[in-house]
Amino acid sequence: MSKYFDPYTDFGFKKLFREEANKDLLIDFLNTLLPERHLVKTLDFCDPEHLGPTPADRRAVFDIFCKSKSGERFIVEMQRTEQEYFVDRSLFCLSHHIQQQGQRGKGWDYRLDAVYFIGILDFIFEPKGVTPTLIHEVSLKDKHGKEFYDKLQGLYIQMPVFNKTESELETHQDKWFYFLQNLEDLNKIPSILQEKVFKRAFHIAELASMPEKERQLYERELDGYRTYHSALRKTAKDAVSTREVEIARNMKKDGVDSQTIAKYTGLSLKEVEGLKLPDFRR
Repeated sequence: MSKYFDPYTDFGFKKLFREEANKDLLIDFLNTLLPERHLVKTLDFCDPEHLGPTPADRRAVFDIFCKSKSGERFIVEMQRTEQEYFVDRSLFCLSHHIQQQGQRGKGWDYRLDAVYFIGILDFIFEPKGVTPTLIHEVSLKDKHGKEFYDKLQGLYIQMPVFNKTESELETHQDKWFYFLQNLEDLNKIPSILQEKVFKRAFHIAELASMPEKERQLYERELDGYRTYHSALRKTAKDAVSTREVEIARNMKKDGVDSQTIAKYTGLSLKEVEGLKLPDFRR
């Protein structure tokens, strides 16, 4: 059993960053990502489930939604598995919080507060063939590449890109990424993370210090996650196997010898020879 929980789980992520008592951890983490003009001093947590203007509108649900005292809004998401329309979903979330700022009456001058979407991703979402960046920053720019509007920002952190070792950590941001990426595998606090904010984070993440009910909740979630991903891997493996069999059948139908079929499909010679071709004589 690990000493610390997995921060990529829903339980672990929200335990660290969404509890009122741990608000300082979220502020410290966010400030490693934000430009100086939007640095956060205080935050208020808001309902992460935002409804549209009518009951028929689709819901936008986030892991964390909070506002700074100066008005900036932050949507923070931990996404462990790849989602086909993840970018669409993040823009959907951002658009909600632009629209939500609208005010009734003639007195509103259309001034908007900045909205940030910060996605911590345990996968690479950039297309294959593109060298992925650790933090993929998105903003509205004109056709000349100049920033057109600086109050709508997306920060997509592709955690698999981060590969620094403990001795290579240089910035406070590096330390947070290292903490998130390695927490579950650590047995003690590394010497470079002996700062107050990280000591608190390690204490919060320590399973032995948790109430029994919370620990059981975490273990059930972790077990469910592992079962789910085991099923996904089996489904993917079965799909590959089915494809190989279909290719082998087609090759066999075209008269390719069994040894060649086995070589190019990965099936055993016995499996190839045992394949039955469909009967088209009906």
